[in-house]
Amino acid sequence: MLVSGLALGATGLIGFGVAVTFASDGTLSHGPAVAAVLLFRGVLVGAGLAVLPVAALAVAGTSAEDRRTGAVGLFGAASDVGSALGPLAGGALAAVSLAMPLYVAPVVVVVVAAVLLVVLQPGPSGDLPARIRPAEALPAFGVGFLLHLAFVLAQVTIIVVMSERLGPAAGTAGVAAVVAAVTTVGLVGTQGVLVPLLKPPPGLLMKIGAPVALAGYVLLAVAPSLLVAAAGSLVAAVGTGLGGTGFAATATFAAGTRRQGLVAGLVCGTVGLTAVVAPALGELLRLVDPLVAVGAAGVAALLATGLALVPAGGARPNVPA
Repeated sequence: MLVSGLALGATGLIGFGVAVTFASDGTLSHGPAVAAVLLFRGVLVGAGLAVLPVAALAVAGTSAEDRRTGAVGLFGAASDVGSALGPLAGGALAAVSLAMPLYVAPVVVVVVAAVLLVVLQPGPSGDLPARIRPAEALPAFGVGFLLHLAFVLAQVTIIVVMSERLGPAAGTAGVAAVVAAVTTVGLVGTQGVLVPLLKPPPGLLMKIGAPVALAGYVLLAVAPSLLVAAAGSLVAAVGTGLGGTGFAATATFAAGTRRQGLVAGLVCGTVGLTAVVAPALGELLRLVDPLVAVGAAGVAALLATGLALVPAGGARPNVPA
């Protein structure tokens, strides 16, 4: 599935580059050019992007139980690094030539696909049973949804809040750059370094991560300076990284080996839903007051803290808690 997603993405990127090139020199008229862009960039690249995180998380879900949280954390860290480096690399390439990103992107995808074909090992041959019933994973899905909802709500709002508090001297772009940098460091450091090193059980990650995120939103709500706001963003990112990893890892225990793809799709869909809901909700709350949206993020983190206390699998033995 990983290679299939990369193949879809590479095909879409190649077609998109060809369409843009032919449209820019007049070979393609406006109508066919728009149709080609929608097909290649919208449908094929979009499908590839949808498949890749699901496939990667499904692979992480087949790892040994004592390494499950570390594998899931590395998946999250890789996604965060890609989201941070992609725009930077694209901007650097565009400084050389506006067409350069169109040529480099498909080459990168093809190289990654080739490497995967060589190094990727077959998954477990057997079908290990689920450790918990699907219904017992519902609180974890609630934790994951609420933590990611809170995180995106705060991200889309704190820049406005701090720009208003600090005045024109700070600059919206400067505030945005600081917030983006510290949140990336917090997420990547937590998911890519801390969790794989400590290998904590997923239930513990949620119990620690949710209140840590809540503390971050409290700092953001009262932050008198950019330094305090950066600290709040960092704390919120660490809490979200911990709790989000715990949520995804817990979900993998609700299915056997052969159904990890289904679980991965549900996890990615839950996180993706917050990316749709949070910006719209944030805009509505900002009409009242931008600080209300930060408060809503805190409420969501508080609810997640309560849900994190609900044990997956009840009191049954040998269930990660």
